[in-house]
Amino acid sequence: MQKSAIVFLNMGAPRNPQEVELFLHNMFNDKNIITVKSNLLRAWIASRIIKHHKEEAIANYAKLGGVSPLVKNTDKLLAKVRAKYPDRHVVHIMRYTPPFAFEELKWLQLKGVTMLYVIPLYPHYSTTTTGSSLEDLHEALAKANYSPHLKIITRFYENARYNDAIIERIKEALGNETAENFDLIFSAHSLPQKIVDAGDPYEKEINAHVQLLKEKLTENHLHFRSVTLAYQSKVGKQKWLEPSLDSVLEKMRERNVLLFPISFILDNSETDFELHIEYEEIAKECGVARYRVARCPNDADHFVEAIDEMVRCF
Repeated sequence: MQKSAIVFLNMGAPRNPQEVELFLHNMFNDKNIITVKSNLLRAWIASRIIKHHKEEAIANYAKLGGVSPLVKNTDKLLAKVRAKYPDRHVVHIMRYTPPFAFEELKWLQLKGVTMLYVIPLYPHYSTTTTGSSLEDLHEALAKANYSPHLKIITRFYENARYNDAIIERIKEALGNETAENFDLIFSAHSLPQKIVDAGDPYEKEINAHVQLLKEKLTENHLHFRSVTLAYQSKVGKQKWLEPSLDSVLEKMRERNVLLFPISFILDNSETDFELHIEYEEIAKECGVARYRVARCPNDADHFVEAIDEMVRCF
């Protein structure tokens, strides 16, 4: 009987302060992130970025307990999926911090696994996320001389069960309030404009997802005062996708705002620190009356159902 495994991929995150530099080093030396052709120039750029941001990053993680929330949220999701698939191996591969691809794949190889169901934990495709993680996977498979049959999901923002999980989180954040009293902002991680101009489909898929969710909101009788898309997490001086979250919040004076982090599956430093701490301060400065952030899908039952659908559809 063919042995199979479910393999989740994502960027990864520091499990302790000592891994912060490793995370930054691997991320900024990724040719899908710093897209210059010269490896030497990329390494120089990466060293400059790390030098200027390492201590700030460590301090930010310290405010979150010294470890990224992504770690515990990933563990919770994997526990639910393992409970649903007790007869399959379920593993998690991170791009920039352990567990790395080669070690996890060698373990599956030793277990005699011949089929991998690969699910990158990014709802939309980008060369900087899904593309980079899949590239890393294929390189590790070649290095391990391991050739299992691969079934790969490249994006899943259209999955109805996944979108049910998003609606559930938005309702949860509203609590006893009515949607009509709030402006909803879908906040997505930004990308340099030059990456989109080179053909990356991320922006188009984000826009398509917002339209799907608007329909889903209507179906669920959630009529927000307005629904807006904005982009967060810009780094550096080059042009990034717009509008920025800062500029959108500036227009929300004396209004109630609810944010949903549309490009994130699992809560991490960019939701728990940026959105809950940094952007809350910006919202106060902009005169926002009330500011709320919905949780990511994380280990929501609807999302686990979506994963089950993805596996069964192969």
